[in-house]
Amino acid sequence: MPLIRHARQDEVGALTAIGLRAWERAIIGLADVGRMRCMAEEAFADFLSNHWLSVSLVEVDGRPRGWAARENFDEVISDLWIEPETQGQGLGGRLLADIELRISNDGFDAAKTKTHAQNTAAIGFFRKHGYGVSWLSTAYAPKLDRDVEYIGLRKPLAVADSGLYGR
Repeated sequence: MPLIRHARQDEVGALTAIGLRAWERAIIGLADVGRMRCMAEEAFADFLSNHWLSVSLVEVDGRPRGWAARENFDEVISDLWIEPETQGQGLGGRLLADIELRISNDGFDAAKTKTHAQNTAAIGFFRKHGYGVSWLSTAYAPKLDRDVEYIGLRKPLAVADSGLYGR
């Protein structure tokens, strides 16, 4: 049975490895994975070392299988990474539901995230879970030395008041 819990500082290495493997799958077609792997690994390790308190993880049989983060503890899901061989088993959906509940409990009425526009798997995942496209943008990515298209996704978390009393 999957367990969702807060990450611990001593799990940074395991979570870095999960993020890196999932990133390698997500970046295909956008960049040279081999050339960028060391830089990506360093970025994951740095992020997790500095922001592990903002990370929730999904654990199966005592092993982390994915993680999500709200880097600034706001309505933005800055990261959601699932071990590639466990994708499609519902772990990402459970983790997403947990982080959406945290966002809602913190008083935000919507959850937001972004990805590169060629990441059709992530876009499909978020769309399946009720997210709609809220913006499209192109920005220069210095590490890739080229423009990259990004897509912003948003999901309302609060039911709008209809103005009616009762049912």
